[in-house]
Amino acid sequence: MSTAAEQGRAVRRRLLRAAAELIAERGWRAVSTRVLAERAGVAPGVVHYHFTSVQALLTEAAIGAMRDVVDGLGPVLDRARTPAEAVDLLLASLDDYTGNDPASLLFTEAYLAATRDAELRQAVGGVVVDFRRKLAGWLGEHGVRTPEETAAVLAAAIDGFLLHRALEPSLSAATVAPVLRRILAPPQFRGRTQRKGR
Repeated sequence: MSTAAEQGRAVRRRLLRAAAELIAERGWRAVSTRVLAERAGVAPGVVHYHFTSVQALLTEAAIGAMRDVVDGLGPVLDRARTPAEAVDLLLASLDDYTGNDPASLLFTEAYLAATRDAELRQAVGGVVVDFRRKLAGWLGEHGVRTPEETAAVLAAAIDGFLLHRALEPSLSAATVAPVLRRILAPPQFRGRTQRKGR
């Protein structure tokens, strides 16, 4: 028999899952207390019992979903043996994100909402910084020069790749990977890599 605390945690999880789904389906600004409560199967008052505001609920749901995606990239990166392989594996792991799937839409909505909400901007920035820090550490260990700056550019390129796929579905990892591999190539190999078109 579940305790009241366990039931409360289960309701919170339902609300967070409902919020993540609704952000992707309707957009950040169209999610209301009533809509959240209906999706989660609870009374509207329950939403504000567990969260101080709808905005707080949306923020926690979005950041949780974003961290799940970013945390999934860590093991992918750990499997790579070279910077070029890291690019290939990272982009391959994003194949399911078409730009119009729920996770991509949630990212887009959160980024847009963060431009108008300082607290959300800080939270989203924390997710990005954590990924860049892990990526920079890996790049530094594998001999990439200026790993922090390179990680910032690489992370931004991956974000841009996902955002652009919503506008141009034909944009593929096969198009993007050779360019990113050239950025990571040691200076003495860059000209050779470009001539080979890799």
